[in-house]
Amino acid sequence: MIGLVLAAGAGRRLRPYTDTLPKALVPVDGDTTILDLTLANFAEIGLTEVAIIVGYRKEAVYARKEALEAKYGLSLTLIDNDKAEEWNNAYSLWCGRDALKDGVILANGDTVHPVSVEKTLLAARGNGQKIILALDTVKQLADEEMKVVVDPDKGVQKITKLMDPAEATGEYIGVTLIEGEAAADLADALKVTFERDPDLYYEDGYQELVNRGFKVDVAPIGDVKWVEIDNHDDLAKGREIACQY
Repeated sequence: MIGLVLAAGAGRRLRPYTDTLPKALVPVDGDTTILDLTLANFAEIGLTEVAIIVGYRKEAVYARKEALEAKYGLSLTLIDNDKAEEWNNAYSLWCGRDALKDGVILANGDTVHPVSVEKTLLAARGNGQKIILALDTVKQLADEEMKVVVDPDKGVQKITKLMDPAEATGEYIGVTLIEGEAAADLADALKVTFERDPDLYYEDGYQELVNRGFKVDVAPIGDVKWVEIDNHDDLAKGREIACQY
C-alpha cells in the first residue's frame, strides 16, 4: 500500500498564498505545510512510497521533492494533471489510476487531520471492504460539507454536498483507503464521471460506483479535530489544529 495525495488544485480563495503555491503547500505551522502534515502521517503508519498528483504551480512541489523525501524517508512520485486549472478533481484522481493498483490511502491536499485517521482506516480493513471512507459523524453539518448517507448493512448510499444536512450520517473528510482490487472499477467510474461533466468531484465517482452496486464502506473517525482548508477562515482553524499534532 502507498500514499496518494491530490495536490493539483489552485485554491483561489487562499490568495495571496496561492498566487505562487498550490494549496497543499500553504504553511499551517511555521514552515510546515498541509502536504508536510500528510506525508508525516503516511510515514508514521509505515508507508514508504507516496504518489502526489500535481497541477497548479506544480513547479513548487517539484522543487521541494528531494527535501520532502529526505525529511520523511519517503519515495515520492509526482503525477502531472494537465487539466488542473480547467477540470475538477474526478479527473485529478483518475490521473492517479495506475497508483491505485498498489492499494492506496488517499488524502486530499487541503485536509489537516491527525494520523489517527489513517490508523482508523487501517484498523477497519479485513472484512472484504474494498473502499473505506473516513467519516466524521460528530461534526454539525451545513451546506458546504461533503455529506454521506450510510446504510448499516449496505454501506454508502449517497455522497454529495447537495443534500439536506439532516439526512446525512456524517461528513466525508477527504481521506480514503482504497484496496488495489478496487482500482479498475474506480478508474472506470471516475472516467464516466468526468466525461459526463468535468466539473464533478471524485466523490461523484464514488456515487457512480454505489449506483452500480459496488459497496463503499465507512470508518467513523470519532471526535477528532480536522479541517478542510478552502478559505482564510479555514486556514486560521487549520493553524490552530496543526500546532497540536
